[in-house]
Amino acid sequence: MLTIDGSRGEGGGQILRTSLSLSMVTGRPFRIERIRAGRSRPGLMRQHLAAVEAARAVSSATVLGAELGSRALSFVPQAVVPGDYRFAVGTAGSACLVLQTVAPALVTASGPSRLVLEGGTHNPKAPPFDFLARVFLPLLARMGPRVSAAIERHGFYPAGGGRVVVDIAPAPALAPIELVEPLVVVARRARAIVARLPRHIAERELAVVRAELGWDEAECAIEEVTSPGPGNALLLEVRGAHSVELSTGFGERGVPAEVVAAGAAAEMRALLAARVPVGCHLADQLLLPMALAGGGAFSTLPLTPHARTAIEVIAAFGAARFEVRPAAGGTVVVATAPAG
Repeated sequence: MLTIDGSRGEGGGQILRTSLSLSMVTGRPFRIERIRAGRSRPGLMRQHLAAVEAARAVSSATVLGAELGSRALSFVPQAVVPGDYRFAVGTAGSACLVLQTVAPALVTASGPSRLVLEGGTHNPKAPPFDFLARVFLPLLARMGPRVSAAIERHGFYPAGGGRVVVDIAPAPALAPIELVEPLVVVARRARAIVARLPRHIAERELAVVRAELGWDEAECAIEEVTSPGPGNALLLEVRGAHSVELSTGFGERGVPAEVVAAGAAAEMRALLAARVPVGCHLADQLLLPMALAGGGAFSTLPLTPHARTAIEVIAAFGAARFEVRPAAGGTVVVATAPAG
């Protein structure tokens, strides 16, 4: 049984989720130890348990250690079973991260699946629903499977309570994808989402976007949505010829709207200046599909600790190796490396 050190690299829940995905796809059992050892609250939290339970259901796995606060877990998968599933995080923990855990197994399964996911849809430190629907899933579709996602109810931190429905039409195998051409923006859009909060918060955020990025008023929109609790997210989207990118700011109690917007604008400005088609967060998400496809490459900003840790875990499972090559302007090209 493969043993994974859960404290390696960035030492967060991503190591567990990546290991679960790879175990289901490869059929290789694993044991993970020292789960989130360096965090203020080490061990498994509810959102991590939700990912474990989802992986258990999809692969009929035998699991030991799936308890709140557990710092070690063993996972022995069986065959992946497509079908209709409902997974609830039970808190404001990210429902999107649960999807990312089981999607790699289901996109090459023997039949279609429908997932109903309940929990947080717009959380700090996790990709928002819009990132999956607008950025990641269209690229996954280019690799073969068809995956559609619809949001039925928004869920903001800390109340959660969101609901997402995902339909997966699998492909026999994933095809490699290459995203190395410089980003040429053909469209851009800013959306300020507010739920149970004053509209002026969104207006102030969009004013910062227009001032700092020079985007037109016609490219900015306010969306007032319903959710169990109050929340705010600013979504800055650019569309290139071959990909879409998104930077996000999340409203927080005590943080002025102008500060939220300035952070999202700075992230977008860095992406546009580098002219790469793949941003930091998308780079994290593309590694696993590329590994399963057995090929591909993309140009991006310097890799985050999340991405470097994912590369290590993928190599540990023997799924693929990656080369990270320096490129112009401090950017890098990430490509699957030949076996051996």
